[in-house]
Amino acid sequence: MKSNIDAKNTGHWRRQRDLSLGAPHRMAWYVGGNPEGQAWLLLHGGPGGGANPGLMAPLDLARQWAIAPDQRGSGLSRPRGATRRNHTAALVSDLEALRLHLGLQRWSVLAGSWGTVLALAYAQAHPQRVEHLVLRGAFAVSRREIGGLLQARSFGKTPKVPERLWPSSRSVPLPALLARLHQVLQSVTPGVARLGVARRWAQLESRAAARGMWRALLHAPRPAPALRVVWAIQRRRERRAMAGFQRRGSRADGSDRQLCAKFRILAHYLLHHGFVRPGQLDGAVWSLAQAGVPVDWVHGRYDTVCPPVNSRRWSAIGRRIDVSRMSLTLTTAGHLGHEPDTLAALRARVRRA
Repeated sequence: MKSNIDAKNTGHWRRQRDLSLGAPHRMAWYVGGNPEGQAWLLLHGGPGGGANPGLMAPLDLARQWAIAPDQRGSGLSRPRGATRRNHTAALVSDLEALRLHLGLQRWSVLAGSWGTVLALAYAQAHPQRVEHLVLRGAFAVSRREIGGLLQARSFGKTPKVPERLWPSSRSVPLPALLARLHQVLQSVTPGVARLGVARRWAQLESRAAARGMWRALLHAPRPAPALRVVWAIQRRRERRAMAGFQRRGSRADGSDRQLCAKFRILAHYLLHHGFVRPGQLDGAVWSLAQAGVPVDWVHGRYDTVCPPVNSRRWSAIGRRIDVSRMSLTLTTAGHLGHEPDTLAALRARVRRA
């Protein structure tokens, strides 16, 4: 039995009591599945996102236990959107504090996008605590990835923001653009400018993910009914979001405040290059291979957010040391973890582990 957890209602997504991380931060975290089973730490993307029940989809909840924290300042962790004492080393310490709170000796890690950066940093710091890593859509925190999103040409309608805040041309260097976005998002009250920036950023993220999904659909074997269903759902979500973004003022349900908090954290991390030193991620992959920690890389071939070359390169680094403990699966998909081919690959890797 895992300590501090009620074993009843297995399989349900349940929020636990917040874990104190030292003033002012408190971590919200969730569990699902079988507390007697293999423990899996689920790391959400972002930074600034939050855990959700969909993260459990690759697991066999009859035999595996899901533990999903909201990272500092993200989701329902408090204070929401706080950037003070919020950096990657602190997130690593938070995960270790959660492991100790649960009384676990070891756990496996399933992570996607930004979560892969945090997973590598945690596993490098605590390799003896990690049984297995499954990393989807690996993020390198590179200028190519960040600039490809923030400096992309806008197609169709996008929420308007003043040119001085978000230049439409590439004449403004990416660091200067990030500094501007970071500055305008720092207020805790969503004013007009902040709302415009947060809404536009959200729209750019959604469209980048949709482009990858569309490319996958074009290259998928015919017919691809499951992928078509996911594509239709993605497009409906994007249209609903855009309709909400076009409204003046903040939405009464608080979603705009959550959006501003999310992108405040994201801008903070991207401005500081994810608090990752040059070569640190390469070094983490190398050290994990030397420590014998198995790593399965899963990446969509048509990912337009994080290029597949990230997973190709890191899996190749690991194979130089131990080919038996590093695998790479390229799927007919874009960036999102719920796209059918990627989800099938994640299920195969997680359940094999």
